[in-house]
Amino acid sequence: MFGGLQFGLLLACIVLFVPMVMAGWHLSRNKMLFFSGALFISLAVCVHLTPYFPSVSDFVTSVQSVVIFDNRDDSCINLVNEVVWDMKPMREELLVAEPDAAVAFEKNWGWSKSWKVMACEFQKLGKGDISDLLNGSWVVVAGDSQSRLVVQSLLGLVLNSERMESIKGDLFRRHSDYGIVVEEMGMKLDFVWAPYVANLSNLMMGFKQNRSYPDVLVMGAGLWHMLHFTNASSYGVDLKSLRSSVVSLLPLAPELGTDGPMLINGMLNTEEKREKLSDEMWHAYDKVLRDSRLLHRYGGPCLLLDIQSLSWNCGPRCTVDGMHYDGAVYEAAVQILLNALLIESHQKLIT
Repeated sequence: MFGGLQFGLLLACIVLFVPMVMAGWHLSRNKMLFFSGALFISLAVCVHLTPYFPSVSDFVTSVQSVVIFDNRDDSCINLVNEVVWDMKPMREELLVAEPDAAVAFEKNWGWSKSWKVMACEFQKLGKGDISDLLNGSWVVVAGDSQSRLVVQSLLGLVLNSERMESIKGDLFRRHSDYGIVVEEMGMKLDFVWAPYVANLSNLMMGFKQNRSYPDVLVMGAGLWHMLHFTNASSYGVDLKSLRSSVVSLLPLAPELGTDGPMLINGMLNTEEKREKLSDEMWHAYDKVLRDSRLLHRYGGPCLLLDIQSLSWNCGPRCTVDGMHYDGAVYEAAVQILLNALLIESHQKLIT
């Protein structure tokens, strides 16, 4: 291998210097020749070096892709959840499909118009864009029903309506896993039912033991612990254990952690939920999440998919049970996820 590298460098030097000498000799006769010679030299050297320097090869290949290198800094990651809502009463002819007054609003969202957010050039991705971004990827989404709704919204962007309707029965089978391969884009997507943080830690251990790692990992858990244990300190211990498990996997897969939704206590549909999922308990759980240093904004490894902020801004008009929100909230969450992936992979879609 070493002899091959030397031989390649020797050929590169020959290609480099012979045209340069010729270009210098002809420079007085044709000034454009030196520029064309220099361009030829650059391309020739690049072609000769690509077999020996994979990063150069990757760069040459990426020129033909629909994404380009992106130099947005980390501040854009901290701004990607900055979403605003435009709520309007639903048109009368559509009220038949949405008879419940709580959701009978047209819900449009977009990123904030502040100059910092606009400078990040966030964009809503379509099916073609998502196919290019997640082509050949293994995506794992693990968590409770909130995470399952994120899966529904992601698949809704890449599957046609007929196929989407056909999979809903399996996707929403109670307390179960779900998997699908989207052949058109070579994407494998797995949803793992993991309602407790301890389930997520076990999932991380499984990845490590099997030496099989997803390309994208989305995790979210907390509501079940709050409902059935109602102990923020215990939740904090589990989060720190999860952090250790995630750190042991890095940098093998981008991780995105989902924060829980805003809970509207008066709209919760059982007395047990109204008692245990109180505002005070919600704030206690939120605090231990920050203190666990699991999230990127607090020095941790996971990027935040801020369902809490999205649902808070959308408000009571986006939920019928105070816990699960209208599809528009999870659609926004998926677009935030995709833009975060673009930033983390230093890519930007050509528009």
